Amino acid sequence: MDIFDLLNFLCGLAFFLFGMFYMGDGLESCAGGRLQSILEKLTASPVKGFLMGFVVTGIIQSSSATTVMVVGFVNSGVMTLHQAVGLIMGANVGTTVTAWLISLTSIDGAAFLFQLLKPASWIPILALLGVYFMRFESSGRRKNVAAILLGFAVLMVGMNTMSSAVEGLKDVPQFSRVFTLFSNPVMGILVGTAVTAVMQSSSASVGVLQALSVTGSITFESAIPLIIGMNIGAVVPTLISSMNASADARRASAIHLYINLIGAVLFMAPYTVLQHTLDLPFLGAAVSPVSIAVVHSGYKLGCALILLPFTGALERLAKATVKEKRGVRAEQPLLDERLMNTPAVALAQAKRLTDLTALMSQRAFEKSIGLLDRWDAKEAEQVRKLEDTIDKHEDVLGTYLVKLSALGLTVRESQDLSTMLHTISDFERISDHAVDILISVQTAREKGNVFSEGARQELRLMSAAVTEALSLSIAAFSTNNPDAARQVEPLVEVVDGMGGALRGHHIDRLRAGRCSVETGFIFTDLVNDLSRVADHCSNIAACIVEMQHSSYDTHNYVHTMHHSTDGEYAANYERFSQKYAL
Repeated sequence: MDIFDLLNFLCGLAFFLFGMFYMGDGLESCAGGRLQSILEKLTASPVKGFLMGFVVTGIIQSSSATTVMVVGFVNSGVMTLHQAVGLIMGANVGTTVTAWLISLTSIDGAAFLFQLLKPASWIPILALLGVYFMRFESSGRRKNVAAILLGFAVLMVGMNTMSSAVEGLKDVPQFSRVFTLFSNPVMGILVGTAVTAVMQSSSASVGVLQALSVTGSITFESAIPLIIGMNIGAVVPTLISSMNASADARRASAIHLYINLIGAVLFMAPYTVLQHTLDLPFLGAAVSPVSIAVVHSGYKLGCALILLPFTGALERLAKATVKEKRGVRAEQPLLDERLMNTPAVALAQAKRLTDLTALMSQRAFEKSIGLLDRWDAKEAEQVRKLEDTIDKHEDVLGTYLVKLSALGLTVRESQDLSTMLHTISDFERISDHAVDILISVQTAREKGNVFSEGARQELRLMSAAVTEALSLSIAAFSTNNPDAARQVEPLVEVVDGMGGALRGHHIDRLRAGRCSVETGFIFTDLVNDLSRVADHCSNIAACIVEMQHSSYDTHNYVHTMHHSTDGEYAANYERFSQKYAL
């Protein structure tokens, strides 16, 4: 092997790593919110958690990505430590799929069927399809498919390049002697761990071992310790991601480490005894890419089957070894930036928090309206606390979404992100108006100002209309339903008309002496707050509809709706006009 072979090997390694990570990114983006929906179905059953971890890792082809996600979920309180154990075990097994894909390069045979199965026969087709989708398709989903196809094609080209570059080493005795050193279990495990820690991917390090196996210089005796070490090294990204996280998040990463360490001890102890006491001829046989995939899968699956019944013990071990920092209890973040490693999942978490914020603003408004009929100091305090919490949510969401917008999102995900960015301020302002309503009611109560029965009935009716508008807009936002959002504007137009009518009736009562000037001011403030809440409902609904066309011109939308000849708009307006007739 000369310098040019070495350069070819490094070039192949670069292609291989690029293809693996590019394909992984495409798989993550293509899976999108499905990852979130799968993980939301978690139960307390370790077996179900194991299966879900296997599925998710099989989809995105990276146990590191899955376990980092798990750490993020545990850190933000979405997932318990108990649920995380089974998931991590499943992720460990799911990552073996990559080795099986890579082993396709070792298919050999002159028969037509074998020729078809060889990657060299169909990789060019995948590459051409990937280029076509990347160049000529505007759909974000098809671009993700293009990334998967191109990534896999480049991965396979890199694998073939590495194998070709090192093929000449089979005649170099020194190369074979290097690998005999790894037949020492301790040496093999340490080297395997170090290689994976540097490459940050056990799939990548196992793939390189598969490429080197074509030399015929690597025996089972050398490969087994290396593979076990590579699995230990795979925990490095998880350990790094858990730094400065909550105690439970650090425990989740510790469980990942313990699974691999305990698995290595359970396997290597009897293996070492048998290695030195029995004559095992197969240990001296050369490995192939397929046999490496078999050892890799068998080891990980065996460890999982042995340890799965002891998930509770692993959890207790993690709690015993990873303590809360004395005197300091880490506050769970509303959103964890670790999840940005998988933008689709991070976006789903941001949507979850935005939905919660929307419901909190609705609750604050409804509680404040309830104070019109019956004052309750505890309810008033709840409204203020909700408003404070919503303020914090707005700050966190705004910062998080801006950072997330700089990452690779599909067109649809970008639209969803923009919708959240535009609407979080409306939810925050609705809670502000809820507090304003509370203050007006409290002021009237403290000063002994009593609304006339007519004014009270009008406020109830307008409040009911605004409450329905708020419910419609939040339901439309939560489901991202533009059809539901289109029902909001005709109701808001009815509310606007009610606001003008109520102000006119207020002036009539003042002239007739049925209302004091001071009470009238409070009444007007309440009408104005109700009208503004309705305006924010209009903004939310308009944003949902407009973002379907990748635009944000709410004023134009409202103007178009009010001057529309659309029969549905007119019918909704008539229905709401009758329902809330003064």
